Amino acid sequence: MSLSTHGLFEALVAVHIAAGAPGLVGFWVPTFSKKGGPSHRLWGRIFAVSMLIAGAAATAMATMSVLAPMTTHPHLVGHAEFGDPQVVRAIFGWMMVYLAILTINLAWYGWSCVRNRGDHAKNRAPLNMALQAILFVAALNCAVRGVMAGQLLMVGISFVGFATVATNLWFMLKLKPRPVEWLLEHIKGIVGTGISVYTAFFAFGAVRLLPEAALTPALWSVPLVVGLSLIIYHQQKVLRRFRRPAAASAPPGSIQTGPTGPTRTAPTPSPAE
Repeated sequence: MSLSTHGLFEALVAVHIAAGAPGLVGFWVPTFSKKGGPSHRLWGRIFAVSMLIAGAAATAMATMSVLAPMTTHPHLVGHAEFGDPQVVRAIFGWMMVYLAILTINLAWYGWSCVRNRGDHAKNRAPLNMALQAILFVAALNCAVRGVMAGQLLMVGISFVGFATVATNLWFMLKLKPRPVEWLLEHIKGIVGTGISVYTAFFAFGAVRLLPEAALTPALWSVPLVVGLSLIIYHQQKVLRRFRRPAAASAPPGSIQTGPTGPTRTAPTPSPAE
């Protein structure tokens, strides 16, 4: 027996939750664990993979909401604000498509930055470049649909996508980025993914329990404020570490990587010298 449209939608919701839940929890392990340590690497991979799967499921869910807004959201039929199919199509369809693509873009980009740290040219691989173009189109569509639906939130949130594409390309198209830059971009991509998924969790999760709260500014601002604070904190921490003179913290004769590249500290003179 084939699944109904609503049944298929609910199945995708289940996949989305099953994939996203480990990421929601696991996000905090690499955020606060020792950078580069076993826990950081393990949970970082778990977070990235879970967000890619959850983002793919969310894209499918949002596409179904565009095609059949009230069939996928029958609990909103007759609702004072979301009973209009065009509103559901705009908010839970087009804007969700955009946020799902934003999540996929940032998760893949943040993961790529660390995997390609030894070969920057790989950051310009066709898939990574295509994701920037897809996100730009999704953000533009979100803004246009927001204007058409009179939803200023859609217009405002679209600028996150434009900024993401611009800063991603700024790094990707550099011929010789500084050694520290891949790490700064990795932080931006992974924490940015966390902002995106927690925004969806709070805002769109609320529509299933309390639809009136789905567009509450607080639900959108809390993940953004917390996430941006984490990005700034960790990036500044990395920059301070790279600004320290290599000789001050490195064993004599070791090779250290600083903002300008690898350097070797001076060996300790022997007693005969």
